[in-house]
Amino acid sequence: MNILFKKILLLMIYFLKKIKNYTIHKFFVVLSNILLASSRKSYDKYKLLEDAELKFFSQNGEDGIIDYIIQRLDLKKPSFVEIGIGDYSEANTRFLYETYYSNGLVVDISKNLKEKVSSNVSLWRGNLNVVEKKVSSENINEILSTYADFKIDIFSIDIDGIDYWILKKIQPKISKVIILEYNSIFGSELEVTVPNIQDFDRTKEHYSNLYYGASLKSYIKLMDEKGYYFLGVNRLRNNAFFINNDLPKIKFFKNIEEIDLKDCTNSNFSESRNIKGGLNFLRSNQKIDEIKDCEVINLENNENELIKLKNLA
Repeated sequence: MNILFKKILLLMIYFLKKIKNYTIHKFFVVLSNILLASSRKSYDKYKLLEDAELKFFSQNGEDGIIDYIIQRLDLKKPSFVEIGIGDYSEANTRFLYETYYSNGLVVDISKNLKEKVSSNVSLWRGNLNVVEKKVSSENINEILSTYADFKIDIFSIDIDGIDYWILKKIQPKISKVIILEYNSIFGSELEVTVPNIQDFDRTKEHYSNLYYGASLKSYIKLMDEKGYYFLGVNRLRNNAFFINNDLPKIKFFKNIEEIDLKDCTNSNFSESRNIKGGLNFLRSNQKIDEIKDCEVINLENNENELIKLKNLA
């Protein structure tokens, strides 16, 4: 597929996505699959995970990365769990559901969640369990055992808060793939996370919206303990992808090169807010300087020490 036609197709997909019409929606999905079919021809040539990026229903380019992974792993009807979906208009697993209508569980605290999700997807076409709950380190395993009565292929979490503590509680090798959001502001060297605060809200905890989640290095260490290896990140540098050790990299992803953690945390996006709630577009070291007085858990050497960022960075 030539580059111009690909760009035209991507523009058509973008505009079709905005239209709430069943027939047009189906056409959108068909066009998306045509674009994926073309991209799959290059999968053997990709050197970085981000090379596979394509955006259909995901916030960034996770749709393409996920397709690349499931094709490499030969997952015919991938099941999934996604925690933190909003209204499911943009989510990591929505394209999976729209394409395969497989077993899935989606969880969010958004009110009237099932009504919101059903306005975006046809619930009758697959086995999609929609659960309106606030997920914590205390209830994550209960939620999974109660609502995910299937073997999980893809597990995705993005709740802008205590994600680390939730992941710490899950069973080892709970799925084939884990996708998680990390906070690139913490850089490549720190092993830190926000404390396990009940009802954590990133805006309430600090006006800047920058104080949330955990560092990539801390996640790599935790996922290693859970039986996963780090495969790569998206181009925006906020989502990391991990693969179950039972599916060795040398066999399934032999062409994907290791990426330096400094590169993985070198993000340019800016969603910082000022004290009045307006975007102020802080850059580079300005971001971590804004939250330097916030306390994090220092996970290095398993000390679990509560300390201000300015005493670490």
